[in-house]
Amino acid sequence: MKAEPQSLGWLLPDWPAPAQVRAVMSSRLGGVSRAPYDSMNLATHVGDDPADVQQNRQHLVEVLSLPAEPLWLNQVHGTRIVDVASDAEGTDADGSIARGPQRPCVVMTADCLPVLICDRKGTQVAAVHAGWRGLVNGAIEAAIEKFDAPADELLVWLGVAIGPQHFEVGNEVREAFMQYDAGASEAFVATTAGKWLADIYRLAHRRLAMLGISAVYGGGGCSYADETHYYSYRRDRDCGRMAALIWLEQ
Repeated sequence: MKAEPQSLGWLLPDWPAPAQVRAVMSSRLGGVSRAPYDSMNLATHVGDDPADVQQNRQHLVEVLSLPAEPLWLNQVHGTRIVDVASDAEGTDADGSIARGPQRPCVVMTADCLPVLICDRKGTQVAAVHAGWRGLVNGAIEAAIEKFDAPADELLVWLGVAIGPQHFEVGNEVREAFMQYDAGASEAFVATTAGKWLADIYRLAHRRLAMLGISAVYGGGGCSYADETHYYSYRRDRDCGRMAALIWLEQ
């Protein structure tokens, strides 16, 4: 009997997306990888047994009844967004867009913020990997530019990332955000000298608001704090990766 995504701790976005838009974020549960990657690691670059990763990816396809293999990217903390219809698997990019029922868009995370986007008509979808570098340098903006729709026709779901109680950064990170948006200071709380706790969810909300996008959902939980369900690079260093996927059905 095939497991349901919710029974594995996988998240189904609670957002008013059209019926043909399908989206999910996996947890660390439900796979075959062994410690420290246990168990649903979907990344090939972290040192896990490639055969286990491939089995996990195949399990993902089967559980979600995906129409095709997702376009797995080589994420580099940049801002490049590719098209699933024309770009090859493993290309250096931090997001992808699909304009129709093609391969699912997917990004992998273990503290960074996964961002899923669709239009209200359900004709375009995108997935973005937004760590602080990608976020400050415009990864979300790069994805939005790919959409053939105005900002008020877009819906955004923020997956689980490292929460504001655990995301400590240095002055250089805060200053990088404030150079673009002085109001970003509200997303930082001082700790020790030269260190700040950053709220990546609030930072993403500010970027989206500046783009004219107000229909933003999700953005809760903490990958660092919830060891049962999520991988966290900050917490464990050697760990697997979750996946956030979005695709269009026929």
